[in-house]
Amino acid sequence: MSLRQSLLPLLYRAAPDYLSGEELALRLSCSRAAVWKCIEKLRGEGYRIEGMKNRGYRLEAGEGQPLSEELIAAMLGGRVSVEVEPELSSSNDVLKQQILSGALKPPAVLLTDYQSAGKGRLGRSFFSPKGDGLYLSLYLKPGGLVSDNLILTAQAAVAVYRAVREVSGISLFIKWVNDLYLGGRKVCGILSEGQANFETGELDFAIVGIGLNLYEPEEGYPREIRGKAASLLGRRSEGRGIDRNLLAARIVEGLIELGKERELPEDYRTRNIVLGREIILSEGKSRRKARALSILPDGRLEILEEDGSRSTLVYGELSVKLEEDRGNDS
Repeated sequence: MSLRQSLLPLLYRAAPDYLSGEELALRLSCSRAAVWKCIEKLRGEGYRIEGMKNRGYRLEAGEGQPLSEELIAAMLGGRVSVEVEPELSSSNDVLKQQILSGALKPPAVLLTDYQSAGKGRLGRSFFSPKGDGLYLSLYLKPGGLVSDNLILTAQAAVAVYRAVREVSGISLFIKWVNDLYLGGRKVCGILSEGQANFETGELDFAIVGIGLNLYEPEEGYPREIRGKAASLLGRRSEGRGIDRNLLAARIVEGLIELGKERELPEDYRTRNIVLGREIILSEGKSRRKARALSILPDGRLEILEEDGSRSTLVYGELSVKLEEDRGNDS
């Protein structure tokens, strides 16, 4: 373990108190000069570490700290393998490559500041501007049949909802099956992928990718999603901040805990904006209207067709849109 991998968790656990250079050197079995050199290097990487004469060093509040695998790992108590990369094509794709190479054991999370080819459902792309969002993929091995794990995406949506509420005080809404909304616009998308045994139907592993818009880019959103996408905190120039490391840790922790229950969280129903609403179902070029009636225990959406018959939708089958978006942020 490197010096920085040990030093950052020590400062995190001690905050808001100071740790003297002498105490840090003693705990880390190194010289005070080595401690100072490491802290200066961390400051150069963007870490906000305060130093005070006769008191020592302390890690400042999490807002504004860089995305950090050391801090997230410390927040998760060392129970999850954490990797942070400045840039990736797609966190889901890269994580899958790592899994198939045998380099990882679950649970493991891969995070990045920027995705050049972020993925959405049904082959769509996910806009992932540098430093403006939280982009992560979580590797899980829940076991059981694929059919037993259809609620994983719903559980992820609830994990995001709860983490955002805890860390920022903002309450989001959920749109079946994989989006979270604020003020009638999308702020988060979730893409669950995996690999299964064709003969047994058992799920070998699952990857849950989460893209959360924290800030609106200063140049605005691309034309194709303008008016549809939103951010949690507005533009950076508005001065609102958030502890990205804590938010990431709470999302990961929440999803792992929910995954143990194998039940659809009630929050998924109570915060869902489609129930009782007119929706538009799209499959290729075909479109039809229906009314969303209920969400079943396995996550399927029960709908009332225009001809009066009832049917259910399974994740991945269709694209669901609200006929009239009346979501709000209250």
